[in-house]
Amino acid sequence: MHMLLELPIVAAAQSDVNHTLLLLLAQLSIIIIFSRGLGLLFRRIHQPLVIGEIVAGIMLGPSLFGLLAPTTAAQIFPAETAPLLNILAQVGLLIFMFLIGLELNLDTLKGQSHHAVVISHASIIVPFLLGGLLAFFLFDAFAPAGVSFTAFALFMGASMSITAFPVLARILTESKLHTTPLGALVITCAAVDDVTAWCILAFVVAIVRSGDVSSAVVATLGAALYIGVMVTLVRAGMARVVGWLAQHRQPHTPQLVLALLVVGAFCSAMITEVIGIHTIFGAFLFGAILPRDSALIRELTVKLEDFTTVVLLPIFFAYTGLRTQIGLLNQPWLWLVCGLIILVATAGKFGGAVLAARWVGVAWRPASAIGVLMNTRGLMELIVLNIGLDLGVISPMLFAMMVIMAIVTTFITTPILHILYPQLAHGADQIDLIGEVGAYTAAMSTAPARVPQD
Repeated sequence: MHMLLELPIVAAAQSDVNHTLLLLLAQLSIIIIFSRGLGLLFRRIHQPLVIGEIVAGIMLGPSLFGLLAPTTAAQIFPAETAPLLNILAQVGLLIFMFLIGLELNLDTLKGQSHHAVVISHASIIVPFLLGGLLAFFLFDAFAPAGVSFTAFALFMGASMSITAFPVLARILTESKLHTTPLGALVITCAAVDDVTAWCILAFVVAIVRSGDVSSAVVATLGAALYIGVMVTLVRAGMARVVGWLAQHRQPHTPQLVLALLVVGAFCSAMITEVIGIHTIFGAFLFGAILPRDSALIRELTVKLEDFTTVVLLPIFFAYTGLRTQIGLLNQPWLWLVCGLIILVATAGKFGGAVLAARWVGVAWRPASAIGVLMNTRGLMELIVLNIGLDLGVISPMLFAMMVIMAIVTTFITTPILHILYPQLAHGADQIDLIGEVGAYTAAMSTAPARVPQD
């Protein structure tokens, strides 16, 4: 009798699971198709595909879809499925950060490391200080209850300092700048920027989670110890394992290596979470220590990157869009604050990079191009903002403003770059551009520099 009573309960539970699964599959289909379509549309107007995907995520949320058709939006994206989308988005972020770490080639620092360090650190320090200064004006109105000013100011500074390395690389490639001396210098600056900014953010996250500086220092020391172990012992071990597998390659070897890479990234992410910093740092670090000269790893990461960018990242954009409520900016003064945030973020990144580039001897036009490119934020900024919202250090209203800032600062990169170099918009030859920056490179090799040389 008891078993007979349980049967309807089990059947009802299974029916709920089936309904949730069908709804989730419908959501994923809509997200992928819409983000890919809008991304291709944005590419037609000379914008990176990822910008269209980010905008698609915002449009699927309450800022547009929920505003125009609230009932339909609530049926397609009900609140109960948000945790499932969040889990998929977080998995996608871990794999993406692993791939970013793998693409981080510090060998590009050779020959121009000091110039790249000066420019990248200036483009971090200046916006960080301006972001902290801006926090004085925003704290009372936009900081969530219970958040300390220290945590709020540090997070605002860190969020202003981010450069989107993958979006930047894509813009350089599509603008045919990646083979020029300017492109090489900017990529090197972005690589240094990435490492420094993520270290700063790790410290900020530790402070927010622990609640005091002393506990954050302990977490940071633990992270430093873990980085040391990864860079020395684990790096050497992975190089030997991957080399041995590549040498004794069998039909099942690629799948085995792929499993090894994914599990390694997940384990590293778990360790950094236990230490007290975010999971994405562990995934990023694991990718950064892998051997880049392995053809087997390059072959597998290309396949992994395709699935991540086509399927998993659009889920993250959609999840971000569901959390972005642009409708909260319902008064003129709120839009003025949003404009101020965009102005401060742009002035900090652009101004810091341009002045530093001029200080090491770069001419005004390529120095301005460096500043414009370093102001690109895109996906990396969204990752940082979602961390801040999850930690409760920024409010939903400020989150919406910062998302708008990320989109605007990334969207304006290509048009301004074409204004600086009109030949890019017309597909003109790059000889003049190479000559201009090449003259700077030649001058730096013969003239005394204002910073130490290698």
